[in-house]
Amino acid sequence: MTGRRMHLVAYLKTGPTANHPGAWRHPESDLHDILAPERYEHIARVLEAACFDACFFADTFGLPDIHGGNFDAYLRKGGQISYLDPMTVLPVMGRVTRHLGLGATLSTTFQHPYHLARSLASLDILTGGRAAWNVVTSATDLEARNFGMESIPPKEQRYDRADEVLEACDALWNCWDPDPFVMDREKGVFIDPAKVRYADFKGRWVSTRGPLSLPRMPQGRPVLLQAGASDRGRDFAARWAEAVFCTPHSQADALAFRDDIRARMANHDRAPDGCKVLPGCAMVLGETMAIAWEKAAYLQSLIEPEAQTMLHSALLGADLSQHRTAEAVAAAQGHQGITGSQDRVLQLMQKEKISFAEAAARPRNLLVGTAQSIADEMEAWFTAGACDGFVIFPTVFPRMFEDVCRLVVPELQRRGLFRGAYAGRTLRENLAAA
Repeated sequence: MTGRRMHLVAYLKTGPTANHPGAWRHPESDLHDILAPERYEHIARVLEAACFDACFFADTFGLPDIHGGNFDAYLRKGGQISYLDPMTVLPVMGRVTRHLGLGATLSTTFQHPYHLARSLASLDILTGGRAAWNVVTSATDLEARNFGMESIPPKEQRYDRADEVLEACDALWNCWDPDPFVMDREKGVFIDPAKVRYADFKGRWVSTRGPLSLPRMPQGRPVLLQAGASDRGRDFAARWAEAVFCTPHSQADALAFRDDIRARMANHDRAPDGCKVLPGCAMVLGETMAIAWEKAAYLQSLIEPEAQTMLHSALLGADLSQHRTAEAVAAAQGHQGITGSQDRVLQLMQKEKISFAEAAARPRNLLVGTAQSIADEMEAWFTAGACDGFVIFPTVFPRMFEDVCRLVVPELQRRGLFRGAYAGRTLRENLAAA
């Protein structure tokens, strides 16, 4: 038994499609309830019963229209779309759980720190200290245009602004001291004004006077998640993130990424264990290896080539139906594209000696096997120091998560690799627990 224990976080969408563009077509994928609160209540209960640290909703602030120059394929093929605002769904999930962390993806490029700080503090208060913020700087022109901008700013500029936005949010979250409420009916004093102050934050990109109109949240600030893979993104993660979601192609790539993040954290006087590195994966489980591979083959057969191409077009910020080489994609991207997704395609291209177009057409790797064999693979990555746990994204929803929680999690618990009960009251306490 290792002294460390894994952390597990679920990647969710307010819709039927996550990173597997064919899974919604599977006969066991629930489609009837994508707009119903019961869907999200159910998955929250499933994840909490298995002691997941948290879930977070991935989000894009618009309909992807890079592939083919329009959003037709993304709608027709059931692309990865947010049909509901996650910030309205998370409180619904919070009402049926007591421990599960609840995260939203929110952009520092488009949203003002006062709005961000107020919304996230409200969520943390209402859930008793379980809010998480997946901090993104966004990566597409289509999102920028929805917020009145012509195009997405350069990456360096986006991260410079993101640093300021988080500094401003921190200032706002610290406007209130703990325990400001007096509530003395006799004296007519409700709140001690000496325990509330202005933020008076002035930066190059954002300014806010404050204070917030709501008290200090239980966690002080939400747990900060991040997925930046560029050099500037890694520096940002090393300064701020408490968990990093990454998408490496191999264990060696994951190990190199984790080592790099931990080394950069020293430049910000942070202990390396203060940020958990969590590679993404999805699973196909079977009673035997043969059954698992048969299930995986069927699942992969549901991916139409155009559906895979349109997904990677959105992730890479270039129309892969028109641009087929790494050089052509780079020229077409401008300031768009997610570096981690591009790195994964390049890693696959180099490892298997295939073209960029062939690598981009491949679906993400699946962990395929029995509960025991999948636990073996997760244990190998974890004990090698390649990760601190995993972000698990769904294929067939909710069936895949139900299978993982019913079969894989108990196997990890049996090996002493995963908790059998929550150690803390807040999400931050659970992330910090060994």
